[in-house]
Amino acid sequence: MPEAPSCDFGGRWVVVSGASSGIGRALSIELSRQGARLILLGRDPERLAATASRFSTDCKTLCLDLRQSAEIAARVTPLCQSAGRIYGLCHAAGVVETRPLASSTPEGIQAMMGVNLLAGLALARVVSRRDVMTEGEGSLLFISSVYGRVGKAGQVGYSATKGAVSAAVRSMALEMARRKIRVNALSPGLVRTEMTEKAFALLSQAQVEEIEKAHPLGTGTPEDVARAAAFLLPPLSRWITGIDLVIDGGCTAL
Repeated sequence: MPEAPSCDFGGRWVVVSGASSGIGRALSIELSRQGARLILLGRDPERLAATASRFSTDCKTLCLDLRQSAEIAARVTPLCQSAGRIYGLCHAAGVVETRPLASSTPEGIQAMMGVNLLAGLALARVVSRRDVMTEGEGSLLFISSVYGRVGKAGQVGYSATKGAVSAAVRSMALEMARRKIRVNALSPGLVRTEMTEKAFALLSQAQVEEIEKAHPLGTGTPEDVARAAAFLLPPLSRWITGIDLVIDGGCTAL
């Protein structure tokens, strides 16, 4: 019988974008607990350092603005090469702009597309290079959203970017399979982060209750997403690729 895959990362290197806060920070902490060595990407150097201070495994950090797409390959490639071989990537960075169609602009939608999709693809190109990624294995994970599946007023542009992420994952999974590189997505419902808490503060109690009722198990936490990522990313899930795993407290079941 073939040797059973490890239930943790066994010291493998994983790149995490958006690691300075929210879902990206929770992911980094959870992956470290599971034995991953990490390359953390984020815009805020102080917040990035705060994330790195939460665990003791090997860690490298890079302050990088993913809106500057031309810098991604030039700055991330040498860092990955300095670590040795890279096993995986989790693209957790994302931006959202809530606007009705009438006030949406091509520039605003393009800005979201740049971070949510194009930056992730650029990172995937870097990490999956033959001189960067571990031969014969690899795992790429993209944080999408249930808004890529269901409609939501005021989220036309954001939904378009997340739908594009999920579609790209399916094609990448087929393309990368010949090299045994798995590509998957996670689609969370509403997750309570610093960003969403600020948005909630602007809502009435009735509006908050309406959002919570849309999630039969309640709204989620960054740790809920992190635990799902820790299932999909490591070698234990070697036969899972091309999926978009919904974790939404039952939102899409309504």
